[in-house]
Amino acid sequence: MNPLTQVKNLQKITAREAAAGISEDASWHAKYKESAYVFVGGLPYDLTEGDLLAVFAQYGEVVDVNLVRDKATGKSKGFAFLAYQDQRSTTLVVDNLNGATIVGRTVRVDHVANYKKKKEEDEEEEKKKREERGVCYAFQRGECNRGSACRFSHDEQSLGDHPNWQRA
Repeated sequence: MNPLTQVKNLQKITAREAAAGISEDASWHAKYKESAYVFVGGLPYDLTEGDLLAVFAQYGEVVDVNLVRDKATGKSKGFAFLAYQDQRSTTLVVDNLNGATIVGRTVRVDHVANYKKKKEEDEEEEKKKREERGVCYAFQRGECNRGSACRFSHDEQSLGDHPNWQRA
């Protein structure tokens, strides 16, 4: 479906709910109450994370901004994911900024049910978990063939601190 059609459809649903006096629990927003993330599409390509914060902080405290960029060039792809500290802010921003014009472009703002964090954050968390589990003894002996799939740390620096392992 065309993004502008989606914007108009969401605006119609929200207007009908407001006119009918539908409670917060019965609203279409309620199915997203477990997620504090929103999708923002149709952004001008020259907007930065700081610009997004300036616009979206009007509706609550933004705790995470993922402005999606092209890996090769580093330029914005025109969409982002934002997280609010308070999930109720997502309802405000969807109702108020969906269909708004930012620097001459109509933006689409919608809830995100299941947001997957950036890969770098996942890798950092996985590295922390490996370090907490301890050192891979097979790696110490030069026998670990699991590579990045190994559940234990292969960090050379942490190996030097281990009492049972010594560098050659």
